[in-house]
Amino acid sequence: MKKKFLGLGCLGIGIIAIIVIAVGGIVFYVNTNNTLVDMKGQATKQWANVESSYQRRSDLIGNLVKTVQGAADFERGTLKDVIEARSKATSTTIDANNLTPEKLAAFQQAQSGLSSALSRLLVTVERYPDLKSNQNFLELQSQLEGTENRINVERNRFNDLAGEYNIKIEKIPTNLIANIAGFEGMALFSSKPGAEDAPDVDFNFD
Repeated sequence: MKKKFLGLGCLGIGIIAIIVIAVGGIVFYVNTNNTLVDMKGQATKQWANVESSYQRRSDLIGNLVKTVQGAADFERGTLKDVIEARSKATSTTIDANNLTPEKLAAFQQAQSGLSSALSRLLVTVERYPDLKSNQNFLELQSQLEGTENRINVERNRFNDLAGEYNIKIEKIPTNLIANIAGFEGMALFSSKPGAEDAPDVDFNFD
């Protein structure tokens, strides 16, 4: 009889141990999943800030184009390039929940194309003294410079948050939960040498 009770006691302890382990596993899963949801959410929110900054730049360039169009005999081909590049840049968007390297590369390429077209436009402006002294033009200069800096800041913040998230889902044992729950890595902005500096948008050619 004593052995029987001893056996039942060991069985009870074993069941309790299994329950404790199971509950601990569930708690770990829930906590880890919530942490990943929060980290990805912060990175996704920051991506919205990146897009907002690029949209701000696009709006300013649109105003710049309107100002330049008012100049007599201004090179229409140069304006056309900017307008087309701006259209491509604004139409190239990415779902924040599907930030693949390929899609981010296409986004960066479109934005770079707009930067290049804008640079060519600004060089052409040098031949138009009246346009260079236009107060609206000068105001756009200041706003564009500030926006380029803001884009750089927002991109760096995104890379920081998305990078931390990417590292988290690769670490053991978090990677097990990430695989089960379907958490995938987020693509990061990459840059060419010198790309960390905001493009030169100085309208003063004196």
